[in-house]
Amino acid sequence: MAENPFFAPSSLPYQLPPFEEIREEHYLPAFERGMAEQLAEVAAIASAGEPPTFANTVAALERSGRVLGRVATVFYSMAASNTSDTLMEIEKRISPELTRHSDAIQLDRALWARVKQVTTDDPEEAWLLEKYRDDFVRAGADLSEPEQERLRALNEELSTLSTEFSQNLLKASSESALVVTEAKELDGLDEATIRSMRKDDRYVLPLLNFTNQPALTQLTDRDVRRRLYELSVERAPGNRALAIRIASLRAERAALLGFPNHAAYVVANQTAKTVEAVEEMLGQLVGPAVRNAREEAEALAEQAGFAIEPWDWSYYAEKVRRARYDFDADAMRPYFELGRVYRDGIFKAAELLYGLSFAERTDLTGYHEDVRVFEVSGDDGDTLGLFLLDPYARANKRGGAWMNNLVDQSFLFGEKPVVMNNLNVTKPAEGPTLLSYEEVNTAFHEFGHALHGLFSQVRYPRVSGTRVPRDFVEYPSQVNEMWVTWPEILASYARHHETGEPMPEELVAKLKAAERFNQGFLTVEYLAATLLDWAWHKLAPGEEVADAEAFEAAALEAAGIAFPLVRPRYRTNYFAHVFAGGYSAGYYSYIWSEVLDAESVEWFKENGGLKRANGDHFRRELLSKGGSLDALTAFRNFRGREPGIRPLLERRGLV
Repeated sequence: MAENPFFAPSSLPYQLPPFEEIREEHYLPAFERGMAEQLAEVAAIASAGEPPTFANTVAALERSGRVLGRVATVFYSMAASNTSDTLMEIEKRISPELTRHSDAIQLDRALWARVKQVTTDDPEEAWLLEKYRDDFVRAGADLSEPEQERLRALNEELSTLSTEFSQNLLKASSESALVVTEAKELDGLDEATIRSMRKDDRYVLPLLNFTNQPALTQLTDRDVRRRLYELSVERAPGNRALAIRIASLRAERAALLGFPNHAAYVVANQTAKTVEAVEEMLGQLVGPAVRNAREEAEALAEQAGFAIEPWDWSYYAEKVRRARYDFDADAMRPYFELGRVYRDGIFKAAELLYGLSFAERTDLTGYHEDVRVFEVSGDDGDTLGLFLLDPYARANKRGGAWMNNLVDQSFLFGEKPVVMNNLNVTKPAEGPTLLSYEEVNTAFHEFGHALHGLFSQVRYPRVSGTRVPRDFVEYPSQVNEMWVTWPEILASYARHHETGEPMPEELVAKLKAAERFNQGFLTVEYLAATLLDWAWHKLAPGEEVADAEAFEAAALEAAGIAFPLVRPRYRTNYFAHVFAGGYSAGYYSYIWSEVLDAESVEWFKENGGLKRANGDHFRRELLSKGGSLDALTAFRNFRGREPGIRPLLERRGLV
């Protein structure tokens, strides 16, 4: 297939993938050729006659697999953002093949022998060399032949099961959707949302990723709320058996690699380093969070006039906020129009902090009509790369919000970054796209990831942009959330979509006061998910789990986080982060990163906030570094001291 667009670098600006040329039939041939080419390249490196050096071994590995990298990047972006039955079948087939391919490289004894012999005096090269050595050891390069054979089998089965878990969940978002026949059952939702739900003679509300669906805040019909909540927590029941098997296989693999459990294996190369460090941090939060949540529950029951159930929490939390703080979250929505949030909010903050400008490139196209492409430039006239935005939910798009790279920045290849943000905002049938405050916060968060990718200034792709420890990657994106309500930024973008009037200052003041309420709930649901992830991945090899639901209940009880009114943000059956994503034994990363985030917000405030000098310091010392140095060293270089937990406790009202 000489015309296959993956066989050669894209000729488009910044090597943006040529989405208009890519067809589903291009993927498998490109995967097959890409894997074959890389194996040949690796074989040449492993069998080279000259002594191993950084250039002919490690840098050569960085240069290998270009075709495979191009096709895999685009394919998995499409599998998440714009999938189809054909792509799902390809994913089932190719995932175990890619696992075998990765094992063939990292378990190649001749290659590993050469990597071990490499030496270098260059600090950047030495850091990358250490990364590679760690990768090989953690992949099982030092195991015996029988052990490696078992490891290959474990990896392949885990790859297959994770793909199945993910695809089950994607189907469940529509198969378990709330369906009603009369619009009056949706009382509380705005008319535009109700119109967007209309499907022939019924109304369909698909499920989003997490337990507490946003509509629970607004739906006035208690029985409809109950139905929606129960559909949410009981979706994809077949995934419970998959989770048991995945956790068991991960425990066995960890033991094979010399670790007591999968959690210990995961954290060993994160900033946390040890299981004890994670548990110490989580232990400081559980008691205060549960105490706050119980106090909130009493306030909700008093407001409702009866003993509330889980599906009542969000609805009555909003009523308490209105009663206590005279705050109505729905009153903010008319001021948050999607285009303006980006143009005059997210982009404006990046302009003031970092000197960036954004020009829409209507001559460049994405993979879907909803995708917008922007060229990003600095005030020195130099261009940084491209930013793609895919804001809307679709039936063939996985839930949640995320950032990914379509092209990694690296000086090795002379490539600038192409980064993408995905949201899951409901697209209105007509009229403007109005966001909730939470959706605005999510948009700022994901753009923080985008900045991390766009600002990357490293030589090697292995450490480009967001390729940092999992428990560090959320930190820069969480810092970017601070500009959501920063007065200068908020005044710029929060304007009524019809009148252009700025959001009233008293509404903002009420928001900030009301945000303190419900922190107990938010912290408990997050910690419950974190500790559930931790329990699954602290299983010892051979430890049997007969019933996933019983295990879940026992794990939450043992962790002191069991509270019937607040279930985990993700239950086992729809916990894609840990059973189908890269966060296994790593969901703690969000709160671990928030410790660094809270410290950094304090630094910005102490130094005058939204100032170019502050942005340049953050960019220079941290955002531009990617994974090219120790993550906590980068933090200390920025902050000037070790992180402490008190700013986080104060932020969440847990002191």
